[in-house]
Amino acid sequence: MLRRVLIVSPHFPPVNAPDHQRVRMSLPYLRDNGWEAHVLAVDPQFIEGFQDPGLVRTLPGDVPVTRAAAIPPRLTRWLGLGNLALRALLPLDREGSRLLRRGRFDLVYFSTTVFPVMRLGPRWKRRFGVPFVLDLQDPWVSDYYDRSGVRPPGGWFKYRLSQWLARRSEPAAVRAAAHVISVSPSYPQTLLARYPGLRAERFTVLPFGAPEADAEFVRRQGVKQTVFDPADGLRHWVYLGRGGADMAPALRGLFLALRSLRQERPEVNRLRLHFVGTSYATGPRAQKTVEPVARECGVADLVSEQTGRIPYLEGLALLHASDALLVVGSDDASYSASKVYPCILAGRPLLAVVHEGSVAGEVVCRCRAGDVVSFRTGQAPEELARAVAPALGQMLDRPRGQVPATDWEAFAAYSARAMTRQQCAVFDQAAREGLQ
Repeated sequence: MLRRVLIVSPHFPPVNAPDHQRVRMSLPYLRDNGWEAHVLAVDPQFIEGFQDPGLVRTLPGDVPVTRAAAIPPRLTRWLGLGNLALRALLPLDREGSRLLRRGRFDLVYFSTTVFPVMRLGPRWKRRFGVPFVLDLQDPWVSDYYDRSGVRPPGGWFKYRLSQWLARRSEPAAVRAAAHVISVSPSYPQTLLARYPGLRAERFTVLPFGAPEADAEFVRRQGVKQTVFDPADGLRHWVYLGRGGADMAPALRGLFLALRSLRQERPEVNRLRLHFVGTSYATGPRAQKTVEPVARECGVADLVSEQTGRIPYLEGLALLHASDALLVVGSDDASYSASKVYPCILAGRPLLAVVHEGSVAGEVVCRCRAGDVVSFRTGQAPEELARAVAPALGQMLDRPRGQVPATDWEAFAAYSARAMTRQQCAVFDQAAREGLQ
């Protein structure tokens, strides 16, 4: 008999948001591992994020989804408060309570970066006796912006407020959770040090899975990209994903290396580096964070930045159409760049400039899927550029259309199917312990 899990994922297709990707990619494989899912999300009409109807085509048709309402953002935006958790917490509580009261659920699974909704875990456990699992894709309580001095998205006031609330909500949720999944090994270490008495066995490090089914769907359906003209005689290298001030160290190393290389190799002038979907904000609130660094380093003519996001499937098609791919990492060692998986699946030459503690660099090396140049915190940009330049030269030397000799057997361990199997093993353990 299948066990049932209530998955709380406020962002869910057709909303295109990074934090629902684990849920979306695991849904097709849950039944094979003994679990039946019901998703609780927020109605997309109340979400200000990027809407991508094509994502719905990647979902299995037999998974029920309950959509909760929320306070419309137009009613709170004038106060400077657009936070989805504050607008949707009570409706999610109401809908979740209704589902748990009427249905038989063995587990509740919170997979989101809308962290305040995780407060519902202890509440529902007390009321309905159902254990819950947390999926921490980012740190809930974090001192990154205080340490780095980087301006947080939304400004310092919102950051201080969110961290004040986090410090009052995280302890109860983490202590009451049957298990905690995290994408980075640093998160469990931090939580174990922060909350004495927690056991290491209650934590599992589980990166996102690789979207093999999505890549095959794009090939089968012939999805096209519209970012560049492949017949213009130029060589197009692509980075797809968010930007931000935390990526400036890696970008400086990359762009300074590009500047030095063009003095020796005129073919560099035929390169175009496209950075696409670099901001989660829309309209005038979106700020470019890549082109300013390119101007500073003297290669602005080779770099273009499109802050606006493009549909997910078109993004995969863009990767497949490129001459080479770039993965640029954060200066936060715990940052886990799940975007490396679609890049590997695209089968294009790949260069990753990532922090020495990055999981992304480890994956690329283990699968022999590309070149990795790592940097350390505080490293001088010029020193990093000297390390990046040879890798750039090798990328230029590769014939167009050359496919990397990727170790697909090693890569299979990162597939969505394999990751879902591990995720369901956590579910099994949490459900058993919940009955004790």
